[in-house]
Amino acid sequence: MSPYLAEFIGTTVLIYLGNGVNANVSLKKTYGNESGWLVISLAWGLAVFIGVVIAGPFSGGHLNPAVSVGLAVAGKFSWSSVPGYILAQTLGAIMGAFLVFIQYKDHFKATIDSSTKLGVFATAPAIKNNFNNLLSEILGTGMLVFGVFYLIDGEGIGSLNALPVGLLVTVIGLSLGGSTSYAINPARDLGPRIFHALMIDKNSDWKYAWIPLLGPFIGAFLAASLFKVL
Repeated sequence: MSPYLAEFIGTTVLIYLGNGVNANVSLKKTYGNESGWLVISLAWGLAVFIGVVIAGPFSGGHLNPAVSVGLAVAGKFSWSSVPGYILAQTLGAIMGAFLVFIQYKDHFKATIDSSTKLGVFATAPAIKNNFNNLLSEILGTGMLVFGVFYLIDGEGIGSLNALPVGLLVTVIGLSLGGSTSYAINPARDLGPRIFHALMIDKNSDWKYAWIPLLGPFIGAFLAASLFKVL
């Protein structure tokens, strides 16, 4: 399997399971409706674990443009591979969102509130404040990428480190995710948001979309820079 195909498949699995738990908890008439933040955070951590196990042996299991950029900044990954990784991750995120839509199609129909439907796919702030929301994404992603540096071996996470990284994502969700629903991954937000705009509702809150796109890249750059200094 090529690294780019592995990133596509791994990110597809990540988003299928991650957006899947969002749908299960948020949409009407599911068995998991209103089961809470603990379920969401745990499932996202496990989704990262599964995605990295699948992609890790072939691509390093980045599944996240911020991780790819952070590794490149730290000199642990080739800059020439970053654009291809980001494209594969974003397309994988769109595919994962599509699978969630197929899985929960009847429940999307049963749910009237448009913001709930958007929330299955894209992140949103609990309290809208652009500066603080951006800072939350910077800090959350910085914690992720900084932690990853101490868990990896070589140019990627790899399947042996998948569980620790999954636990890291879980604790970030439980501890830091309440302010912006923790994108901490530009592809995780942008890909499903694109799918939502194309297939469900063109009103996909694009005025906010730059925050979960830009914030993680800044956080990754700062975390990588700190790691290099240390």
